Amino acid sequence: MMERISWNQYFMAQSHLLSLRSTCTRLMVGATIVRDKRIIAGGYNGSVSGDVHCVDEGCYVIDGHCVRTVHAEANALLQCAKFGVPTENADIYVTHFPCLQCCKQLIQSGIKKVYYAEDYKNHPYAVQLFKEAGVETEKVELDYLALDMLYKEKSSVVKELLELVESDTSKATALKEKAQELFHLS
Repeated sequence: MMERISWNQYFMAQSHLLSLRSTCTRLMVGATIVRDKRIIAGGYNGSVSGDVHCVDEGCYVIDGHCVRTVHAEANALLQCAKFGVPTENADIYVTHFPCLQCCKQLIQSGIKKVYYAEDYKNHPYAVQLFKEAGVETEKVELDYLALDMLYKEKSSVVKELLELVESDTSKATALKEKAQELFHLS
């Protein structure tokens, strides 16, 4: 019997999937807001609707921050605001630890738990504010079996290895065939 993906892995995979829509070249972030094990909103970091994108014109950086993008967490919260979906007592799954501004917005919106996959410049004041507000934070790394974010790099390395191993020995040939089968290489 196949083991089902856990709820945390499922929602974190959704956030990673959302991050693939990001238009910022500096960091691709995705966020999924969940209440009662149901997705109520999702967001990724990108430009204001109708504006130019970082991927097209480069990041607009002021004081080390790209000011062109709306952060993933904010986009998810704003989606709830736009469509009248309450965020009180909901959880959020984010690919990266929220910045200080997003931390404050999450607290004000009533989010009760923040799950994040990767530490990212975790601001000490954000950590303190979450603690003082009673908002739990939990690191939930995405299991590579659930969603392999490194598949392109892995494929490239395997192709390079196969080229190096190129020989007539039966073992090398068998390994090459197996790798080609597993990675769908031509």
